[in-house]
Amino acid sequence: MTKAIHPGVRIGHVHLKVADLDRSLAFYCGVLGFEIKQRFGNSAAFIAAGGYHHHIGLNTWESAGGRPPAQGTTGLFHLAILYPTRRELADALRRLMDAGIRLDGASDHGVSHTLYLRDPDENGVELYWDLHEEEWPRTEEGEIQMGTYRLDLDDLLSELN
Repeated sequence: MTKAIHPGVRIGHVHLKVADLDRSLAFYCGVLGFEIKQRFGNSAAFIAAGGYHHHIGLNTWESAGGRPPAQGTTGLFHLAILYPTRRELADALRRLMDAGIRLDGASDHGVSHTLYLRDPDENGVELYWDLHEEEWPRTEEGEIQMGTYRLDLDDLLSELN
């Protein structure tokens, strides 16, 4: 058996090929609120939350004016953005609603509350908040028991009151 990876390893960032850099920045910065950390004209930008160098890279190096991948092809299913509190996830939902962005779904997975949507290039985006680990549902054997249940969006938005 192979030795497990160190538990401190994290996924540091995602880098997306996009068709139109300004359109993608309008979504990720204008709607979701990420900040531009560095931009290279109309070919690339690096954006982040807070002081980190970048959480998301966006580029048009091979994709300027391109189309999203066809259904039935391999590639990125979605990128997931973790919010620190349920209130911050509610704020993200409000931002999406204000911008008229449609959700693909909203789920309570028992371990997290999740919003699913698409960015302007049809990349899947998951916005989520994790419950505290001691609240995660478990089997009698102690294994995590996730599910997919309807997330009450009105209840989520009540976090903003």
